[in-house]
Amino acid sequence: MTPIGRTFMALAFGALGLMTESGGDSAWAQKSGGVLRMPIGNSPASMSIHEEATRIAVTPIMAVFNNLVIFDQHVPQNTFESIRPELADSWSWDEDKTALTFTLRQGVRWHDGKPFTARDVKCTWDMLAGRSNEKLRVNPRRSWYRNLAEVTVNGEHEVTFHLQRPQPSILTLLASGASPVYPCHISPAQMRQHPTGTGPFKFVEYKPNESIKVVKNPDYWKAGLPYLDAIEYSIIPNVSTQLLAFAAGKFDMSFPFGVSIPLLKDVKAQVPDAHCELVLDNGSRTMIVNQAKPPFDNSDLRRAMALSIDRKAFIDILTEGQGAIGGAMLPPPEGVWGMPPEVTMALPNYTADVMANRKEARRLMEKLGYGPANRLSVTVSTRNVPAYRESAVLMIDQLKDIYIDGQLEPIETANWFPKVIRRDYSVGFTVTETALDDPDQMFYENYTCGAERNYTGYCNPEFDKLVDRQSVEPDIAKRRQLVWQIERMLAEDTVRPVIFYTRAASCWLPRVKGLTIMVNSLFNGWRFEDLWLDQ
Repeated sequence: MTPIGRTFMALAFGALGLMTESGGDSAWAQKSGGVLRMPIGNSPASMSIHEEATRIAVTPIMAVFNNLVIFDQHVPQNTFESIRPELADSWSWDEDKTALTFTLRQGVRWHDGKPFTARDVKCTWDMLAGRSNEKLRVNPRRSWYRNLAEVTVNGEHEVTFHLQRPQPSILTLLASGASPVYPCHISPAQMRQHPTGTGPFKFVEYKPNESIKVVKNPDYWKAGLPYLDAIEYSIIPNVSTQLLAFAAGKFDMSFPFGVSIPLLKDVKAQVPDAHCELVLDNGSRTMIVNQAKPPFDNSDLRRAMALSIDRKAFIDILTEGQGAIGGAMLPPPEGVWGMPPEVTMALPNYTADVMANRKEARRLMEKLGYGPANRLSVTVSTRNVPAYRESAVLMIDQLKDIYIDGQLEPIETANWFPKVIRRDYSVGFTVTETALDDPDQMFYENYTCGAERNYTGYCNPEFDKLVDRQSVEPDIAKRRQLVWQIERMLAEDTVRPVIFYTRAASCWLPRVKGLTIMVNSLFNGWRFEDLWLDQ
């Protein structure tokens, strides 16, 4: 297999098409049967992965579907090397690297018994690109496919993605847990309520504020899988209540990445035999400011707000010193594309001298007419879950030092993403929930002109051109330098200040076998087809 250090072109355009499927643990000890039980913190707005921006929807529903290709579910770090076939059993590029043809697996059926064909693939990506009669109510990942010219079919079992220009990372986008193939014969409205896939589990029911349940697909195209009879998710907003139930043996595992560092101590004390993995969460904690709403359309005001941030305080208070400072891309060693600390700290507004930063911030505010006798009052919106609320409260406290008084506005999960997509806010705190560790996903989804998840309204044609340059670049080292150049531009333009990255744990009981936690993705490890319970 091609080493990680070889060129991006070799990985994305050549070696991957020759790979075969990879399994998990050795089969000798695996047992069939049992129900995996875990909590989940909120009620998703729907059951449609393609219409949901949060992993609250992806985690329970990923097991219902398959992708064309998928990241190996037992390789912790998602890279080009870890992409495996799924509904596509092989693929190849044309000479210009603008046409990617997939040969599809035969004999696969949707959960309602209808055959899977190339037409389903075309329907899915026509819908994502906004070219079909069927429309998604919300389309958070449409920007991923801005380079996709069209999808064509050649018979029942071959499909070609035609690109406007070379884009090696199209394979990583397709490998994400947020990229399932949808059935052509079922409407988006139906998929919101009752998703139908080809995956190892069938959807049974979703009761908002209560539970989500999926059961074993006995006709799954991978013989002998899945091992579990069912997976049940109990919706419990209070994290402490979730963990008390886990300690009492009511759950087999915590919600993935759902155990904070302070709570991890309690879990280990109450369930000493629990297996817990602590990894860097690739959802950056971020300040968002609506650039279209006065007075926040003023760049000096936005820069003052960025200068008010004491990143170390966030890390010390919320992660007991175990978080990390980074840019838009997840920092190493978990992240493949992020900047090392010494490069990050040289970015504008990142210096560790907080007192000097805030002195400059107050100077900028005073220049705009604010001061001790004329403070700026603002509503700070955030999603109503602990990971958002706790950080938003600390951000509000830090803004007080530069004459800004914030009032917290917590928004329920079902309404949060539509609200910020509409830019119906002034100042907010968000977790940039990131489906995979790849620059194309990060920059096209969150920062380019017109992208649905470009919450701040930033639009810079020169920035977009630079994003296109890194996207087409086949050499890893050259691409990484362009990515770091993009990071500097984002910091200089005070687009969406990244405050910190946190570490969070996933915990499970010893009877849970075959689980691998991804270190650079919240979204990609939940197929669960070969996870089993040793009961």
